[in-house]
Amino acid sequence: MGKLQGKVAVITGGTAGIGLAAAKLFVTEGAYVFITGRRQKELDDAVKEIGHSVSGVQGDVANLGDLDRLYKTVKARGRLDIVFANAGLGEFAPLEAVTEEHFDKIFNINVKGALFTVQKALPVLNDGGSIILTGSVASAKGTPAFAVYGASKAAVRNFVRGWTVELKDRRIRSNVLSPGPIATPLSAAQPRDTIEKMTSTVPMGRMGEPDEVAKAALFLASDDSSFITGIELFVDGGRAQI
Repeated sequence: MGKLQGKVAVITGGTAGIGLAAAKLFVTEGAYVFITGRRQKELDDAVKEIGHSVSGVQGDVANLGDLDRLYKTVKARGRLDIVFANAGLGEFAPLEAVTEEHFDKIFNINVKGALFTVQKALPVLNDGGSIILTGSVASAKGTPAFAVYGASKAAVRNFVRGWTVELKDRRIRSNVLSPGPIATPLSAAQPRDTIEKMTSTVPMGRMGEPDEVAKAALFLASDDSSFITGIELFVDGGRAQI
């Protein structure tokens, strides 16, 4: 029997990278998974790749109407046990080049999106459920031209501190999963020298794989972490630890 047998999960940003890897693993472990993505074609492709026990719901996590539609779909299935608020965006901009548009774009998806993904799940989420937010090593380490992104992930970290206390009577656990440099389509789009610089800061000497982060997400989603809440779990090859 799988570690998530009979569970229902929502994974935002589930069409590629960490979200897709987690969706595949959750299904393998017995869960039914709802994934979201902004682009219908990529969403359809991901659903096809996962193969079974999955539904795709197109939408933008920064759009509250889209989130309402997501949870209306989830509610029709009758239960929800896991919320993995994974959708996020990272863009480089040196301090002197930061614009209001850049700031709003990052915070609308990474902070507003995470907050309302969780808030709107609460009426459907079962007591004893698990909330997982995707943070980043960037919240704990200074990275040139990446401060707005890092600040957005620091906000995500603090959400979990508050929710751990606020949701304790419902026995809902809230944790942050913070990757280091991971080999995703987003990172692959970066210039080669940028990737080399990121890799050079990792004690293990390489980028992580989406599957490695997905395994940590499974741990936080399952009963294996039944006495763990409020933490930030780094999957970063040691980058934030030195």
